[in-house]
Amino acid sequence: MKTALILDDIPESQTWLSQALEAVYPGIALHCAGNLAEARAWLSAHPAPALALIDLELPDGSGVELIAELNGSAPQTLCVVASIFDDNEHIFPALRAGARGYLLKDQPLAQIVALLKGITEGHPPLSPAIARKMLGYFQPAPQPVRERLTERETDVLRCIAKGLTLSETAKLLGISPHTASGYVKDIYRKLNVSSRAEAALTARNMGIV
Repeated sequence: MKTALILDDIPESQTWLSQALEAVYPGIALHCAGNLAEARAWLSAHPAPALALIDLELPDGSGVELIAELNGSAPQTLCVVASIFDDNEHIFPALRAGARGYLLKDQPLAQIVALLKGITEGHPPLSPAIARKMLGYFQPAPQPVRERLTERETDVLRCIAKGLTLSETAKLLGISPHTASGYVKDIYRKLNVSSRAEAALTARNMGIV
């Protein structure tokens, strides 16, 4: 890494990130910009940097804009987010725009340095919290656990799935229509359905009919 751009509107953050980069890449040429306009002006007058540390919330827009621009015009630039935001609304737009790393600025300097060192070994600089967030995002949603139907409820479900009316079901099973209606309500609740058609489909999926 010979050159780097730091885009951050907070001077203390610029200094802190500069220290991290200089610790990893001694002699690296650094330029700091406080907003998108400054960064774009510098980029228009200089070769694209090898690395860009980009904050997201800036006075004149979002750092995601610059990430997308660099990804299109200078794909050789490694764009890494340096932000305090760790929510999906910030993480995934930045990654979709072309960010190849995401660092949280609330980490100790030593951790940031360690993550930046990983770049030379081909490791994407991702804060652990961001890596966990990304993995969690792609995990399948847990399926709701259905309550087990009783034997009588299964009998009632089988009947209504075959198209029998409530009265026919009650007569076939030797129970009152009122009792049959109570079973149907319990079945709907346990299966999380709200109609005979949904109940019939679920019964087929469960192998009851």
